Amino acid sequence: MNTDVAIVGGGLAGLNAARLLQAAGIDFLLFEARATLGGRIQTVNERGQPDADGFDLGPSWFWPRMQPAIANLVAELELPTFPQNNDGDVVFERMSRESPKHYPGLAQEPEAIRLVGGSAALVRAIAESLAEGRLRCGAEVTGMRLTEDGVVLFVRLADGQEERVHALHAIAAVPPRILNATVRFEPALDSGTEQLWKQTPTWMAPHAKFFAVYDRPFWREAGFSGTAQGMVGPLAEIHDATTSSGEAALFGFLGMGAEQRKTMGEKALTEGCIQQFARLFGKQAAHPRATLFKDWAADPLTATPADWFSAGHPRAPEGGWVAGRWKERLTLAGSEVSPIEAGYLAGAVEASAAAVAHLIQKFARNKG
Repeated sequence: MNTDVAIVGGGLAGLNAARLLQAAGIDFLLFEARATLGGRIQTVNERGQPDADGFDLGPSWFWPRMQPAIANLVAELELPTFPQNNDGDVVFERMSRESPKHYPGLAQEPEAIRLVGGSAALVRAIAESLAEGRLRCGAEVTGMRLTEDGVVLFVRLADGQEERVHALHAIAAVPPRILNATVRFEPALDSGTEQLWKQTPTWMAPHAKFFAVYDRPFWREAGFSGTAQGMVGPLAEIHDATTSSGEAALFGFLGMGAEQRKTMGEKALTEGCIQQFARLFGKQAAHPRATLFKDWAADPLTATPADWFSAGHPRAPEGGWVAGRWKERLTLAGSEVSPIEAGYLAGAVEASAAAVAHLIQKFARNKG
């Protein structure tokens, strides 16, 4: 099987790269190891199943005033949006022996915006615009080999079979650390590139999110915004996760490391989170209709053991992400490699657009 460009990764970055290549008339194939598209964008219902009106286990916000690239993409795709709820008091829990404190909420600037239907609305809209047969889910790229005229990709399919795909160029739209851990390169990467990838933290990878779903957003009725911060735990940062259609929920980021979360287990963490919601927002919070828990550090397609102990936003190196013999045939395009929005949804849009612009120029020079 041959193609001009092979894209590794079917998250927002990979899909946006595919969209831009298609617009430029460049042939491509996209390979996603997961059974579904989206990568760290996962929007699910209260049963944990993918849904067109659910809760975002991964990224859920963007800031259009600060992030014009994703704002323009959302506008181009004509996707409806709504603001993150901030109306009402903010709660702060400093110590276990003190009652939580309430403070008047302030207007958020810049304003955080959410997509109607969840962040997966972006994934669905782009995927539906792409030519049939170009997207391959359940197809894990396990190796790449340089040839005289391109790259051979070794792809393991869901049934265990392997196929080989020849491309003139490869775009890796996955975190550098995951790329290094899951793909075998022939010839091997130069030591500088490999070390750079290993040292680049993967956004979301060390984190975990917990959701409690309720029949109605009772905290709003009581004058709370749903925003809270806690130093008691287990949640460190809490927000209103109610959907645009009114499915009521609170969510929070766990304020403990991956190793401690694993030791405690999901059952104990769930009990602790519900108790915390009840302390902060009242007795009604003690009885959610459903709960959701996503530990990204336990996701092998998101995190490596190194991500258990590192966090923060990646930083773009001055010399580029690929050096040595692979430089002319491989381009990185995941959110982590964005020079200005690393780790965010906007970073995925920025990095993938830059990667495709580079390839369009390269192909034009070769034809000339």
